[in-house]
Amino acid sequence: MNNNRTVSDTKKAFYNFHTRPINSIYNRVVEELLVEMHLISVNANYSYNPFYGLGVVTAYDRFMQGYSPEQDKISIFNALIQAQEEDPNKYRTDAKGLEDLARQLSASDMLSWICLSNNIDNTQYLQDYLRGISENSKFRYSRLFAIGLFTLLEIVDTEFIKEQEKRTEALKKVCQALNLLEEKLLKDIDLYLSNLERIAQARSAMEDTLEAAKKKREQRRLEKENISTTANNTSEDSE
Repeated sequence: MNNNRTVSDTKKAFYNFHTRPINSIYNRVVEELLVEMHLISVNANYSYNPFYGLGVVTAYDRFMQGYSPEQDKISIFNALIQAQEEDPNKYRTDAKGLEDLARQLSASDMLSWICLSNNIDNTQYLQDYLRGISENSKFRYSRLFAIGLFTLLEIVDTEFIKEQEKRTEALKKVCQALNLLEEKLLKDIDLYLSNLERIAQARSAMEDTLEAAKKKREQRRLEKENISTTANNTSEDSE
């Protein structure tokens, strides 16, 4: 990986990989994610891990929900990763592996596993990543890594995001176990949830606008048909 890449280099690479226009409501999301990933990946202390991969996949899929056409959504994701000189298939594969693991566990087991106090068969290599992070004072923390951890807890407990006190308590335990900055992680997750709500509202507003425009076009079409029918009837009567 070339750590001397500039933001401009990464953007140029992205638009070389994905050449179609991006829908306006999603353009800012893509740009911000592209730059965020760039700044993470060019840092000297950056090292990919599956939890970061899950965070990227989750953030992208959540923020891009409803994007059309679907094929472009896939192309944009691939371009985001390729622009960082990484493999999009690895991100998807690692994310799915962690999601599948989470669906097999209870909320308490998942939290204990993340906090390195519970071992699960065939997951030692994943815990090795977490253990390495907890012991690495130079670990390159990122919001996307935090989203990956949060996603695991969210999968095992769908009410997790709704109960702030419960959510905060669990995330504090994670921070303590992995030696992460508690205030930073909690703030990042709150902002993430707030942004999800904001983009959902924007998407809803866009859908309402499109629906209103569709109804207006249909109304005009019916009016034209009525005018045409009236004109034809008048012509027939005059004959």
